[in-house]
Amino acid sequence: MQKLKVVNPATGKVAALLGADDAKGVKAKYERARAAQPRWAKLPLKKRLAIIAKFREKVATQAERLAKVLTTEVGKPISQSRNELRGLLPRIDFFLAETAKALKPRRVSNDAGMEERISLEPLGVIANISAWNYPYFVGANVFVPALLTGNAVLYKPSEYSSMTGLEIARLLHESGVPEEIFIALIGAGDVGAALLKQPVDGVFFTGSYGTGKKIAESVRGRMIKLQLELGGKDPVYVCEDVDVAKAAAGIADGAFYNTGQSCCSVERIYVHHKIFQPFVDAFVAEVKGYKSGDPMDEKTYIAPLTRAPQVKVLEAQVADATKRGAKVLTGGKRGKGSYFEPTVLVDVNHKMAVMREESFGPIIGLMSVKDDAEALRLMNDTDYGLTAGIYTTDRKRAEALLSGVNSGSVYWNCCDRVSPKLPWSGVGHSGVGLTLSTYGIETFTRTKAWHLRSA
Repeated sequence: MQKLKVVNPATGKVAALLGADDAKGVKAKYERARAAQPRWAKLPLKKRLAIIAKFREKVATQAERLAKVLTTEVGKPISQSRNELRGLLPRIDFFLAETAKALKPRRVSNDAGMEERISLEPLGVIANISAWNYPYFVGANVFVPALLTGNAVLYKPSEYSSMTGLEIARLLHESGVPEEIFIALIGAGDVGAALLKQPVDGVFFTGSYGTGKKIAESVRGRMIKLQLELGGKDPVYVCEDVDVAKAAAGIADGAFYNTGQSCCSVERIYVHHKIFQPFVDAFVAEVKGYKSGDPMDEKTYIAPLTRAPQVKVLEAQVADATKRGAKVLTGGKRGKGSYFEPTVLVDVNHKMAVMREESFGPIIGLMSVKDDAEALRLMNDTDYGLTAGIYTTDRKRAEALLSGVNSGSVYWNCCDRVSPKLPWSGVGHSGVGLTLSTYGIETFTRTKAWHLRSA
C-alpha cells in the first residue's frame, strides 16, 4: 500500500504515515459513491439536517483535539486553529437554517390550467479537492451543502492537511453520513488526477490559480459543473481621514493572520500620500510586535510556512523588490526551517513581483498614492479579483470607489472577512463559481422545469 508522509512544518519531523490511495482505489471508491448516492438523495431532508447537526455537535465537543491535529500538520498557531473551528460552527448553522428554504420547489405561475414550477435536484457525485490553509472553512463550504442537498462527496484533502481530512470523515461517519456517501481520498497530485478521470457530476476545487487552470483543462469538453476558488492579490486603500493607528493594526492583522497564508490576505496596501509616513510607522510597529515561534505556544502569531518551498518564493520576491529599489523596513529573511520573518517593504511599484504575484506568506508592500483615482487604477492593475478594501470615514466615498473595483468581495473599514450569508466568488484568476450564501447551496443542485397541464 502506498504511504503519505505527513511532516510537522514547525519541527521537520514526521507526524504520521497515512495509507494513500492509488488510481484503482480511487475508481472503486467512485463506483461505491455512485451506487449509493440515489439512496442518500431520497433520504428526507429532515434526516440529513439532523445528521449534519450531529456533526456540528461533535466538532464543538472535540474542538481542542481537532485544533491540535490541525496545528501539528499545517503549522497554524494553535489559537488560530481554535478560531477556525469556532468559526466553522456558525457556517454550519447557516446551512442548517437555510437549506430547506433554498430547496423548496417554487411555483412561478398557475394560469389557464397550466402550472409552471421549478425544483432543485442534487448534481449526483461531486469531487471536492480542498485546501490546506483553512481545511475546515473551505472544506465545509463545499461538503456541508453538498451533503445536505443530496450529493455524494469524494473528498480529496490537501496532502498537507490529510490528517484533518480523515478527522472530518470520521466525524461525518460517526454522525450518520454513510461511509460510501462521504469518502476521503488520501494522497498527492496523482490522487487528485485520478479523481478527475472519474465521471463525476461536478468538480469543486480550492487552491492556486496554477492548479485551478490545470484542473479546468483536464475536464475541458465534459458537461459538468466546474467551480474554482483560487488565489488573490488583494489590495487595500487607506484614505487620509482615517484613525492611522487603528487602521494600521486592522490591516496588519488582515495581511499577516495565518502567517499570510490566506487567499483573502491583504497583499498590497496603497496609502494616501498625506498620511503615508505616519501609517507606515504605525504599521511597522504593529508587525514588529508579532510573536514568531512554536505554533503550539498560545502567544505565537507568526508560525512556519506550511509548504517549505514557499520560503524560496518569498526570498525571490524580496530580492526582486530590493533590486528594483524597494526598501525592507522589517524582516526580509528566512528563519529556521520553513519560518520566514514578517516583512514590510516600501518604495515598491507594479514592476515588482511582490506587488503583482500572489505571495501567500508574511510579506507586504506599501505604496504611496496621490489620490483616489490613482489608488483605484492600481487596485485594478492585477490578474486577480478576490477581495478589496477601502479605509475611510466617508461611506459615500468608499462605496463609490468599491463599485469600481473588479473584485468578488469588497470591504469598507475591514478586510480578510468571510460571512456565510454572503457569496464568496472571484474575478479573473481568482476563479469561477461561488460558495456560501443561499447561492452556495443552490450551486450543488440542477434545476428542473415543470410544465403541468391539468386534464
